[in-house]
Amino acid sequence: MRIGIVGLGLIGGSLAKTIKKNTNHVLMGMDINKGAVASAFSQEAIDGEINVDTLSGCDVVIVALHPRATIDFIISNKEKFKSGSIVIDVCGVKREIVDKVEAPLREQGVEFVGCHPMAGREFSGFEYSVDNLFERASFIMTPTDFTSMRAVREISTLAYDMGFARVVMSTPQEHDRIIAFTSQLAHIVSSAYVKSPNLMRQSGFSAGSFMDLTRVAKLNEDMWTELFLMNGEDLTFEIDQIIKHLTEYRNCIEQSDAKTLNTLLREGRELKESV
Repeated sequence: MRIGIVGLGLIGGSLAKTIKKNTNHVLMGMDINKGAVASAFSQEAIDGEINVDTLSGCDVVIVALHPRATIDFIISNKEKFKSGSIVIDVCGVKREIVDKVEAPLREQGVEFVGCHPMAGREFSGFEYSVDNLFERASFIMTPTDFTSMRAVREISTLAYDMGFARVVMSTPQEHDRIIAFTSQLAHIVSSAYVKSPNLMRQSGFSAGSFMDLTRVAKLNEDMWTELFLMNGEDLTFEIDQIIKHLTEYRNCIEQSDAKTLNTLLREGRELKESV
């Protein structure tokens, strides 16, 4: 199979390295950063370079761009993809992307499957890509009523061949609702947490909990702004929930209410243990 990857940043580069390491597929890459393409070729992460006019030679195209750029690229080049081919994305939101690109591609005889590899790092760029980023990770797929079993089967097989531990099927709506809690809220909380006036005084006073809670504050603000705003309704629901619960803790501490505070802490521990 001939696979094209559009965007050789952290995720696209890691997918390229993983596919080359674990499969025999021919892999072609494309990026506006010619340095990334050159590095990918020199590290044997790709077999060659493609452009929009040679997308038609690919059986599967993985678009690994930021959300808005993903939509713009697919719509602008919808006639360039090979009829009968499969296009997937790897963005952290699914509903808006699927809504915008699935039908235009279908009109060209091209299938689209929204996907989300559940792995990442607090860095960006091809230079940080690795060939084991997705080991033991989940690969989420969001097929719709228009998605063929052939497309689901081919992309699922590719994911397992790359080394993903499991393929999770979801709807675009369910994906965005759950990811607002499991990923996006964590980035919001981490970003807010590091804004304490005591941040610069933490040296010598911090350990694992500090590192865990601050890790994802080191984010790409351009990409995450797009992700947050594309999933605004689900994310604001989760922010409202955590504000509600933080207020409960705050009130107990302010009022020296040990009994209620103990109950809240026990409830949190039991919920964590249950999952």
